[in-house]
Amino acid sequence: MTRLFLFGAPFAIAASIVFGSDGDSSLPTAPPQAAEPAPAKQKAQDAEIAELPAGLAEPRMKEIASQLVASAESSTLDWRSRYGTIEDIGDGTGYTAGIVGFCSGTNDMLQLVEAFTEEHPDNPLAPFLPALRAVDGTDSHAGLDPGFTAAWKEAAADEAFRDAQEEFRDRLYFEPAVRLAKLDGLGTLGQFVYYDAMVLHGPGIEATGFYGIREAAMATADTAAEGGDESTYLHAFLDAGRSVIQARKTQRDTSRIDTAQRVFLRAGNLELRAPLVWQTYGETFRIPS
Repeated sequence: MTRLFLFGAPFAIAASIVFGSDGDSSLPTAPPQAAEPAPAKQKAQDAEIAELPAGLAEPRMKEIASQLVASAESSTLDWRSRYGTIEDIGDGTGYTAGIVGFCSGTNDMLQLVEAFTEEHPDNPLAPFLPALRAVDGTDSHAGLDPGFTAAWKEAAADEAFRDAQEEFRDRLYFEPAVRLAKLDGLGTLGQFVYYDAMVLHGPGIEATGFYGIREAAMATADTAAEGGDESTYLHAFLDAGRSVIQARKTQRDTSRIDTAQRVFLRAGNLELRAPLVWQTYGETFRIPS
């Protein structure tokens, strides 16, 4: 998975964008770490979201979202089979592992293992923490080989580590994406589009990160919350994300957009209702009603 480096910043970034005190939900002008949530605005947004349908956060829809992501990331609908997977896919982010492709080079794997080790200090991954800190931000395996891949698989046999992966997926990617999509006036499909982009590109403010892609889309189309047409905005967002993928040196396949999300959008399925039929990497997947 090619993903922007996090370096511990996603929570501050999300806060500065979603809770910014100027009433604008676009990118912050100050460094993300300097922005603080505005409690009054956060409370108002919480109340606004509480009045909305659950959307992608509804358990059945969240399951569908997980299946859709797994089809693009791992060519399977069985996302629960991915807890123990780990490999270097050659995209410059080191080892990619687990249910959303936590990467040794993009900080999210380090955050996950650090948090898990605080609760379970004797876990198989704990001895590799110094190496994970050293390779963070690189594609290096120094200090991880040999042994790290076997340790990851061993840890994934533990229900506690599987739960930790789901918790971090939700906290880093799912919840911020769904929340912001709702504030942008998007339905369930739009919420998934944001979530998939957050997983794929990471919560970075650079042009190639999620928030940079959102900024590019907002420069060409208004969100539904701004009075724009939801489908028009989502096409703009998918166009921006597709351009980022195509600009890469590796992992340039855009089927998760072209023959999946765009298919749902062109069909007018803004609530992502099953049955769903789509393709990734030329393989057809189906979710029945």
